[in-house]
Amino acid sequence: MGLTAAGVCTMVTGGSGAGADMAAWLPLPSAAVTAFLLLVFPRVSQAQTFSLPFQEPETCGHNQYFDISALSCVSCGANQRQDNRGTSCVCLPGFQVISNNGGPDIICKKCPENMKGVTRDGWNCISCPSGLTAEGKCHCPTGHILVERDVNGTLLSQATCKLCDENENSFTVANALGDRCVRCEPTFINTSRSCACSEPNILTGGLCFSSTGNFPPHMISTARYGELGASFTSEWFAKYLQSSAAACWLYANLTSCQALGNMCVMNMNSYDSATFDACRLFQFIFENTAGLRTVHSVSFWRQNLPWLFYGDQLGLAPQVLSTTPLPTNFSFKDQNQNTKLKFVAASYDVRGNFLKWQTLEGGILQLCPDTETRLNAAYSFGTTYQQNCEIPLSKILADFPTPVFYDVYLEYTNENQHQYIWAVPVLNLNLQHNKIFVNQDDSASKWLLTRRIFLVDALSGRENDLASQPRLLRVATQISLSIHLVPNTKNGNIYPPLITIAYNDIDVKDPNSQSVKVSFSVEYEMNQGEAHVQTDTVMKFLVYYAGDLANVFFIITVGTGLYWLIFFKAQKSVSVLLPRPAQEERFVTYVGCAFALKALQFLHKLISQITIDIFFIDWERPKGKVLKAVEGEGGVRSATVPVSIWRTYFVANEWNEIQTVRKINPLFQVLTVLFLLEVVGFKNLALMDSSSSLSRSPSSYIAPYSRILRYAVSSALWLVIGIIQIVFFAVFYERFIEDKIRQFVDLCCMSNISVFLLSHKCFGYYIHGRSVHGHADTNMEEMNMNLKREAESLCSQRGLVPNTDGQTFQIAISSQMRQHYDRIHETLTRVHKEMDYFIKDKLLLERILGMEFMEPMEKSIFYNDESYSFSSVLYYGNEATLLIYDLLFFCVVDLAYQNFILAAFLTYLQQEIFRFVRNTVGQKNLASKTLVDQRFLI
Repeated sequence: MGLTAAGVCTMVTGGSGAGADMAAWLPLPSAAVTAFLLLVFPRVSQAQTFSLPFQEPETCGHNQYFDISALSCVSCGANQRQDNRGTSCVCLPGFQVISNNGGPDIICKKCPENMKGVTRDGWNCISCPSGLTAEGKCHCPTGHILVERDVNGTLLSQATCKLCDENENSFTVANALGDRCVRCEPTFINTSRSCACSEPNILTGGLCFSSTGNFPPHMISTARYGELGASFTSEWFAKYLQSSAAACWLYANLTSCQALGNMCVMNMNSYDSATFDACRLFQFIFENTAGLRTVHSVSFWRQNLPWLFYGDQLGLAPQVLSTTPLPTNFSFKDQNQNTKLKFVAASYDVRGNFLKWQTLEGGILQLCPDTETRLNAAYSFGTTYQQNCEIPLSKILADFPTPVFYDVYLEYTNENQHQYIWAVPVLNLNLQHNKIFVNQDDSASKWLLTRRIFLVDALSGRENDLASQPRLLRVATQISLSIHLVPNTKNGNIYPPLITIAYNDIDVKDPNSQSVKVSFSVEYEMNQGEAHVQTDTVMKFLVYYAGDLANVFFIITVGTGLYWLIFFKAQKSVSVLLPRPAQEERFVTYVGCAFALKALQFLHKLISQITIDIFFIDWERPKGKVLKAVEGEGGVRSATVPVSIWRTYFVANEWNEIQTVRKINPLFQVLTVLFLLEVVGFKNLALMDSSSSLSRSPSSYIAPYSRILRYAVSSALWLVIGIIQIVFFAVFYERFIEDKIRQFVDLCCMSNISVFLLSHKCFGYYIHGRSVHGHADTNMEEMNMNLKREAESLCSQRGLVPNTDGQTFQIAISSQMRQHYDRIHETLTRVHKEMDYFIKDKLLLERILGMEFMEPMEKSIFYNDESYSFSSVLYYGNEATLLIYDLLFFCVVDLAYQNFILAAFLTYLQQEIFRFVRNTVGQKNLASKTLVDQRFLI
């Protein structure tokens, strides 16, 4: 039939809904089809609603099922009830199925009186030999199986119960469903030669063990939740801990050993020597299988056992993490470019079955969902990675019903292009060793590294029923992968990576409303020690330069002030005039710069003196032995006479006393300068007039003060008084009254104690105080006699070198000696014999420049030092710095407030404050230093 022009496809206007839309594109003559479509797809009424009641399968009644299409509860038919899933109907007990098309479309028929039982499949009625179950099925006694059909499938008129043959030739029992005879579990046969596990044998976890074996008693089926401070009997541990441990110990069953290891990991690898929990049982088996060979020559990996620990020796973790680099390298841009960290993991289920090898790519260890590209970016070498998210507990419980365990390795290719894997250690922050969280310590030497990890444990937190919701949930909330670059490497070598993991214990109450925050990160680190040394060197240079620059500013400002003071006040014919106040601003700025830089130098020296390393060496030897009572033994024994520590305390106290000794008297300095300025009248020289008189008539006009002249007058007076004091102290006081520095050296010799000072890492001072008399701990008579013999030259001289008097030395120690010193200071062990040295004089140029040209390599260098330069770590050796600093402080306060009295008061106050700080902090620092006894010396 042909189409006319009227039969072409045209747009039909008007109408709405699906029928109208489809009819709009039909040929116009097909009106009947259009009408049919409008009937099939009716137009939506404006008043129609899309709301429906919300129902869940759990809300349906016993005789209702949940319709998965209508999403509502629907009544079952006659003689029917809800099935176990709740989404269909089944016949009531005593009724057989006639037809079943799902849902309510099922027909049930009552069984006759002589055949009240229903077959297991529900389709037939049958006569039962020994009663019915609650579901209307035939019941058989224990050890029997139910037989409903012949061998060829023919239905029997009456079911029979067959007893399984437990005799030695068969060893069979009924299976869990009671429909088939199966061979007994091997442990039953091995233990009792039967299918029964009768006393005194032990039945646990479906296994049978002999009670006479060497088996740990009193096992603890406790799950540890240290973060919540809770521990309870885990249903999983109660069922399977003892059986897994016994099967691993007695039969070396591989899966049982893995299952035991998994339970130890679920308990955070925590070890307590007082309880036989999972990890203690694992350790018991590990220790008692020492005769077995190791796996891949790894001493921590015993045959048949999983590798869980790296051992519990202190100091082992740093060796594992930073001793042996990986035998591969990484490069960003090269022909052999290698920028991929190929991590693989051996995965196990909770029962100890090996699942598979799998790469960590794809987010295996990353709980946060993301695209595969972003997840895999974590394993791109050199890329710092950070991922955070918050996950509902309901999702975690749905995704991780049972834990999966991972042993992580790094895959690499060696020089011969052979594939190898390197075990990746784990730092579990939740691990407790004898109830101490050792892995949360800052010192890596106390860490206990482990191997196996998991992400979520929703199993051990089930208390009474493994099918119930867990009471507690454990989630790996923080996983961090650390990559350490080998120091000074040129080929991209790294140390073994470290996985740091922290678990969060969650009290499960309402999973739909609870959530947990998790993170995954990858960090790259390298030893910044050399960079820090270089940075510190630059900073120290700047500090020293600041001190020298302060001296330059000080000399210029003092010179400028004296220039204006002399040339303005002493001129006959006027040639210069004082700057106006506005023109003094630049000069005041220079003074402020001089003070700031000098204050920086002063604070640096103060901190350096407070933080020096000081070591007291007591040369006194014990004087024989004494009889000493032994507590708890009721007897006596001989013991070495202890050396008194009071001499060391006395020397340390004297050292503390001389820390702030100066060559001037600060109070006398301040009062004398203030007296000359205010009483004598030197302050009048700072007036902006031409008079050079030190007094002014009260009736005369008093001109304003010039800040430049005030600075010049006060600086000149301060310097003159200070220099006079220093000269008096050096020429008269120290010679005829008291020299505390030399007295301290004498005290050290009289006390038989040497002092070892390190002001820098490899530079310091040594005061040789070893007594020439052998003993210093003696009575007054013997001490006087010793001093007399020394005065009459009847004994050797005090010097370190024989027949010399040199007792003070500058020392440049080798890096080897510094390392030994650090080790001694840290462990309080002993001074090592290999600390060799030699003594020499400094060259003239070395003395002038204040530096050493020779670097100590194998031997340390002791430079003779007759000038007692160890005083540079005291106030005594820094008098110039202190004098200028106090002067500038005085002048800055005066320039700010135009008040000499206030300046003098604040200057003295800050002197006393810093002196107090220096003594107090220095005393605490001194008290923390090591006091070494001769018993530790070789």
